[in-house]
Amino acid sequence: MEDNAVEKEKARKIFAGNCDFIVGADVIDRIPPDTLPEIAFVGRSNVGKSSLINALTNRNALARTSHTPGRTQQLNFFNLGDKFLLVDMPGYGYAKVSKEMKRNWKKLINTYLKGRASLRCVFVLVDSRHGLKDVDKEIMEMLDIAAVPYRIVLTKIDKQKKEEADKIRIKIETELKKHAAAFPTIYETSSERKIGLEELRLVAIKAVS
Repeated sequence: MEDNAVEKEKARKIFAGNCDFIVGADVIDRIPPDTLPEIAFVGRSNVGKSSLINALTNRNALARTSHTPGRTQQLNFFNLGDKFLLVDMPGYGYAKVSKEMKRNWKKLINTYLKGRASLRCVFVLVDSRHGLKDVDKEIMEMLDIAAVPYRIVLTKIDKQKKEEADKIRIKIETELKKHAAAFPTIYETSSERKIGLEELRLVAIKAVS
């Protein structure tokens, strides 16, 4: 237990250390060279992705948060202390976004996932109140085909009753058995209540080590 506590503290310091924005890529040609290992965060629009990234890095505005779904419209790359890159991917599944933009986002995400040798892990964020949607499964299938390891992260766990959250988790665990690149463990988080952050940081650091 003591060793685990030490590892979590090391992970916290890395996430709280230097973090520099590199580039926002809305086309594949703007993606930076893959010189460092990467972890990426992806999820439906308004799933709480930006809030979780801010909470993990102990910052208020590393990733922009908005009450308007679909705010993140590009791949945003951040350098964490020259140890790894953190990638904030475009939110998906928002109905009011134009069909052309949806196609462009899908193409950008798909191309990035298939061709990024430095990508070590993707965290697929799922709202704990709603569970997996078809658009989530589509992303999961992309990751399976690209053979990119990924983990399901439930967000806003503090907004959900435990009994309902347990039901959703069981459904997701059943679904994960169908996906070759998925890890079986599901992580529960709350950006507002700081739930699950230590464990998620540690998982990320181990993925890029």
